[in-house]
Amino acid sequence: MPNLKRKKGTIGILTGGGDVPGLNPAIRAVTIRAIREGFKVVGIRRGWKGLISCIRDKILNQDECFQILTEEIVNKVGRTGGTFLHTSRTCPSHIPKDEVPDHLQDKYADSINDLTPEVLNNLDFLGIDYLVVIGGDDTLSYGVHLSKKGMNIIAIPKTMDNDVPGTDYCIGFSTCITRTIEMTHSLRTTAGSHERILVIEVFGRYAGFTALLPTMAGAANRCVIPEYMFRIERLTELLVQDRFTNPSHYSVALISEGAMFEGGKMVFEKGEMDQYGHRKLGGIGDHVTALVQETSSRFNKGRKINVINQRLGYLVRCGNPDAIDSIAPMAFGNLALNLVLNRSGGRLVSLRNGRYDDVPIDVVTSTKKVVDVEKYYNCERLRPHYESFEAKPLFIMTSDY
Repeated sequence: MPNLKRKKGTIGILTGGGDVPGLNPAIRAVTIRAIREGFKVVGIRRGWKGLISCIRDKILNQDECFQILTEEIVNKVGRTGGTFLHTSRTCPSHIPKDEVPDHLQDKYADSINDLTPEVLNNLDFLGIDYLVVIGGDDTLSYGVHLSKKGMNIIAIPKTMDNDVPGTDYCIGFSTCITRTIEMTHSLRTTAGSHERILVIEVFGRYAGFTALLPTMAGAANRCVIPEYMFRIERLTELLVQDRFTNPSHYSVALISEGAMFEGGKMVFEKGEMDQYGHRKLGGIGDHVTALVQETSSRFNKGRKINVINQRLGYLVRCGNPDAIDSIAPMAFGNLALNLVLNRSGGRLVSLRNGRYDDVPIDVVTSTKKVVDVEKYYNCERLRPHYESFEAKPLFIMTSDY
């Protein structure tokens, strides 16, 4: 039963950045525990965008910016994918002039504007004592900024790339890996039927876990990751060899979207940057496909080998969460409430070496979490390298940062 004796305060929750399965279970866990502990819970809509769009007028209907959360609301969506609060890639400290809310246009007229004062004033207007921020390193980096301004921030790590420092696990990663393995195995039937090479592009801007782990699990013969610049000739040679030794005459490579050719740069789908300074990646798989097909004749007695090209994209981040992305968010949400009850702001809930814990939130901006190439990647063979699984975390390669 809810604690009706005394209201302990108000907790805000927001989700920012890309959607992943597991966000709604995390929101549900925070909300139900908070209500039963005697807190009011406010869901901020569209991530940080809701906190720059809010108008400080109690008479206005502002359902577009926030909503009061109840057990009934979160129970209905707690098993589903995505985020019912919606999300955005808004960074309040870097708002372009044309994206400044209408009611603030006269106040903020620069080409790029810092709306942090509006965020802090809106949090005060909403009476929020603690803000639970669920997001990746971009969303959480602004949480670090607010924490330094004195706001009580509790961070929950979310990203299917699993690249938030301070934790072995981020919400969305398990479902991404599960889907990648399943879809790669499904595509094998086409690659095998036509005796071709299969090139699959997967997410992974700076960290190659989403390509490395499925390859380790046997989904692919080779993988290329952002942490190591590869030679297309070597990748082609290996894939042709793999195809030759396979009784069904096909081979498979997973390509991280942030992977780079030796001496080259990342391949971008669009030129414009988002508010965090990132351009949209995409297309490296197309380049690899064309070059592998063109180069394959050098290793196949002068005959080219046809290549199948598939970008998994949003297929690995949509839909319902798997088991881990149903359980871990529930644990993270309850950890967040423990921190609130202990009056411990400025923390990131984490999973380290198989144990749930929390660390200072500024770890998010103080280091980078990427694959340790020397320990876990065979640069000559373009595939995972590991010597022992003893005392390693569940996903093996995700504890080093």
